[in-house]
Amino acid sequence: MHTLLMTLLLIVAIALIVVVLLQSGKSAGLSGAISGGAEQLFGKQKARGLDLVFHRVTIILSVLFFVLAIAVTKF
Repeated sequence: MHTLLMTLLLIVAIALIVVVLLQSGKSAGLSGAISGGAEQLFGKQKARGLDLVFHRVTIILSVLFFVLAIAVTKF
């Protein structure tokens, strides 16, 4: 059981890293926030297409990662 959980945790961790790296940047960092990039925060721009899929997959994988990490420590 422990080996199965560790294997799943490793697969989910690698998938999470890949999905996060494939996402496009949402802002230009601190310089974008100072120069007006923060206006996008209140805009009505919604993620579409591939960005939306990456966002949802990231949420699912991160929740699964934490659940598996807790399960590994319990067993």
